Amino acid sequence: MRDAAETAPARMGAATLCVVFSLLTVCALPGVVSGQSNPIPTPVTATTVAALVPFGPGERLTYKVKWGIFTLGTGQLSVESIEQVRGRPSYHLNMKLDGGKLGLTVHDNHDSWLDVETLSSRRFRQDIHEVNYKRLRQYEIYPEEGRWEQDNGEGGETMDVAPLDDVSFMYFVRTLPLIPGDVYFYDRYFKESGNPTELRVLRRETIEVPAGTFETVVVQPIIQTSGMFSDGGEAEMYFTDDDRRLLVYMKTNLSIGNLTLHLEKIEEGRPLRTAQAVPPS
Repeated sequence: MRDAAETAPARMGAATLCVVFSLLTVCALPGVVSGQSNPIPTPVTATTVAALVPFGPGERLTYKVKWGIFTLGTGQLSVESIEQVRGRPSYHLNMKLDGGKLGLTVHDNHDSWLDVETLSSRRFRQDIHEVNYKRLRQYEIYPEEGRWEQDNGEGGETMDVAPLDDVSFMYFVRTLPLIPGDVYFYDRYFKESGNPTELRVLRRETIEVPAGTFETVVVQPIIQTSGMFSDGGEAEMYFTDDDRRLLVYMKTNLSIGNLTLHLEKIEEGRPLRTAQAVPPS
């Protein structure tokens, strides 16, 4: 899911965000007043049609990120609010990673806007600062038209009617049954180069992290890239074996060592319960 021209430290930081939270611009946002840092949340009413999902506004998960025996920094996954994107109520999802160790400094911030009804990505923004590498990009995604546009004028077609980006993919995984032995294949990444994505549900396992002891379902994501989701990376993601499907632990093997995430704090969200809530397709 990352450009091949990135440096090795940049690939590690960007891939870290994808794995930590996925299967992973300087202009004003359309539909948001220029210069407004906190858009007014969209009200949810009885007429709002929303897919039934285990997350909602206010949910915030905080992680300790470790690189081998060293603590690299902290990570966070959050559902900020519900905002309008071209007239569609959408979850504003955020994931960030901050830290540094042994010359590796990472300050990454990714934002995604996920349609509350169709669970398709409508906007994706990356603000990445990794060692000497910086990138600020924004993508507008048009599911109904089967296309996407980048703020630099580039664009392309999507392979699925409900495309996903790096962040929204992680939330979509939480809506799946995740029964050990199941294998899922998807062509839903909004850029064709990231497809197909494979998800293997490996086993159930009890695990202890700073936030507590949890019964989990272990999932292995495999993406057609050379990053941490590749088959050789043997990434494993541990989701709570309950209705919440919280990501409590992650591990992967890199050429530079072992990377792990450990859940430290849970702030519960408010999943939408509207009169027209429907199961996700």
